[in-house]
Amino acid sequence: MTSWSAVMFTGIVSALGRVVEAGGGRLWIDHGPTAERAKIGGSVAVNGVCLTVVELVGGAFRAEVVPETLRRSNLGALWPGDLVNLELPVSPDGLLDGHLVQGHVDATAAVRGVRTMALGWEVDLELAPEIAAYVAEKGSIAIDGISLTVTRVNDGTATFTVALIPHSLQNTIAGSYAAGTVVNLEVDVVARYVERLVRSRTFPGIK
Repeated sequence: MTSWSAVMFTGIVSALGRVVEAGGGRLWIDHGPTAERAKIGGSVAVNGVCLTVVELVGGAFRAEVVPETLRRSNLGALWPGDLVNLELPVSPDGLLDGHLVQGHVDATAAVRGVRTMALGWEVDLELAPEIAAYVAEKGSIAIDGISLTVTRVNDGTATFTVALIPHSLQNTIAGSYAAGTVVNLEVDVVARYVERLVRSRTFPGIK
């Protein structure tokens, strides 16, 4: 029998929640359907960050956010009234529509520019040095918990580009992106394992 011990997400945002309270390591988010399905001690991804639900009141849930998470993600910049992307963990028998997302933010980056296309937007983002090796054209990346495909990488300008369709713009916080917006990035976990496998075979003993 296969066990299912790790919490995983797919990068398919299920809802937009609204921040009720933020600060002091507490994050209250209002969204009835998510609160109804959530459980105390269970997980929920908020802007791509895996958080533990510690309290449920009516249509809202509370998570505690440690300083390390606030420092490494954009959750520390949230204010009451802000919208956030929400996703509950995928079940063992669920369909994997996006790609495997762990809810562990690798880096934050600023949006460099947004261009309106015939169908949606193209968004250019900073490419942080610590994740550059894992970002490739046609590869997957999670931005604020949204599973997206990288359409272009420009090593010269240290940027990468993703395309956003109208559905994503209307149903996630991506529709509010503008130059300077700070987003959470999580690279494809498969790319990490491939890189480690290749490194161990090419440079034995190097970790």
